[in-house]
Amino acid sequence: MLSKAKIKYIRSLALKKNRKADAVFVAEGRKLVGDLLPHFTCRYLAATEAWYSEHPQLVPNLPAEHDLITEEELQRVSLQETPQQVVAIFEQAQDNTPLADVAPRELCLMLDGVQNPGNLGTIVRLADWFGIRHVYCSPDCADIYNPKSVQATMGAMARVSLHYGELSDALEQLKVATFAPVPIYGTFLDGENLYEKPLQSHGVLIMGNEGNGISPQVARYVSERLFIPNYPPGRATSESLNVAIATAVICAEFRRRCG
Repeated sequence: MLSKAKIKYIRSLALKKNRKADAVFVAEGRKLVGDLLPHFTCRYLAATEAWYSEHPQLVPNLPAEHDLITEEELQRVSLQETPQQVVAIFEQAQDNTPLADVAPRELCLMLDGVQNPGNLGTIVRLADWFGIRHVYCSPDCADIYNPKSVQATMGAMARVSLHYGELSDALEQLKVATFAPVPIYGTFLDGENLYEKPLQSHGVLIMGNEGNGISPQVARYVSERLFIPNYPPGRATSESLNVAIATAVICAEFRRRCG
């Protein structure tokens, strides 16, 4: 049975300041929690009898603090509109891998001011799908541990490392630390046609803010400007693509041509 204090605490983790204070986050649902359990330290888990009966193999490895709850209690504690059997509290992960250690060898993503939690989570899911292991985020990006971001990753955050910090600092360190120039790709309305532009299998792909694109202080590091053309050319169309959709299109083209 869940105490009022426990319910209050779990629901308080909807706020970033509370998640940050304890360095934890909430995940919900059978698949998501199942995907995260092997990769993140679980501090607490509450699940219905149906979840326990469907996952007997997980029970021996559950945290010391776990509860069997009713559907009614699940509804009271959940941060989702449609709760699914289980709620868990995990410790936030720390990964300080420098951009300069990654970009010369493989493709990585850089997000400059992506503020919608759903977009962020979807981009992490896309990164996982296309084999991109590192995503570097500016400090004003949405929080990956926001419940909406966590749900949107669909478990991909178990396999993709996110790093928060000043992007210009990371790009400057990359520039200084590497002997040969590393391609820095960015999306711009005046960029070159994605489908005609030469691409490489390593480097940095920068995606900008939903409304303002890539900031000037980050844009100055871009060496390869990309544009996703609409079809047919010259036809009146939407002003732009959603940042997550644009990321999917570009990553797919990188993998199609560069592997």
